[in-house]
Amino acid sequence: MTFKSPVQRGGPRRGRFAQFAEYASNFTSSPLFFLVCLTLIAFFVASHLAHLRIELLLLASGSMTAVTLLLLALLKNAEMRAEHAVQRKLDAIAAALLEGHRGDHSKAFEDLRNAIRMEEET
Repeated sequence: MTFKSPVQRGGPRRGRFAQFAEYASNFTSSPLFFLVCLTLIAFFVASHLAHLRIELLLLASGSMTAVTLLLLALLKNAEMRAEHAVQRKLDAIAAALLEGHRGDHSKAFEDLRNAIRMEEET
């Protein structure tokens, strides 16, 4: 079993996980998510200051750990997709420049045109 990069899975269309990752990334960069995190932190601090039962302390710390792990996975997924899109654009630019020096303006310019909005596909 080999592990493929998220951009190499599933062909030209985005899968359900890629769409979910994009929606989650948009949500985590919103003010609403910031308020959710502030609420979680306030609950964590308040539970320690109020000397609540250990179960509530564990709930507060466990929920913060879960959010952190989810954010880490989303961040890595977005990083890999952006890196792949940039690399494909650089490859298309290099091929177009090479063909431009040769005087052949066929496939590389079409690849370059397709690569311009590539981050929206990945």
